[in-house]
Amino acid sequence: MKNTFMYLFIFSLLINVFLYVNSNKILKAKDAEVVMLKDNMKVATASIDSLKASDYFSIETDQDAQDYFYNKNLDYPKVMAKVNEDLVTLNTNKDGNKLVPYEPIEGKPFFINKAKMLNHRWIIAEYSNSNLWGQVLIKYFYNEDKPTDFETVETIMYEKQTMK
Repeated sequence: MKNTFMYLFIFSLLINVFLYVNSNKILKAKDAEVVMLKDNMKVATASIDSLKASDYFSIETDQDAQDYFYNKNLDYPKVMAKVNEDLVTLNTNKDGNKLVPYEPIEGKPFFINKAKMLNHRWIIAEYSNSNLWGQVLIKYFYNEDKPTDFETVETIMYEKQTMK
């Protein structure tokens, strides 16, 4: 009987040593994985921060778009001002801005609230009618001595949010 208990004791001791060694290996592997993921997260965060800081999709930082206007002997800030003015002028229509392809809903027309020139050809704008809102991608063609030509490329309207 003594031998049986001694064998059980030795067997349980071996199992405990095995479990301890195995657990330590797993713990070290997971620690290494956590360190690697933290390093990857730092790199990704730095990349995102640099993109936010550069504002990549903006005519102010797009040298090619600026060169497009400079090659035509145009000053891009003046072009931006005229294009924005022409875009806002379209909001004076009582039926809403013609670049938003939706009829007035509940008697409220859609107007462009905010616009951003991405480059020498594209504008992204936000529109709303005070209840519904969305975004519109606009292609524009600058004309120095007449109003800018606009063409709606794509729109998206967000679902109306209901209060719970």
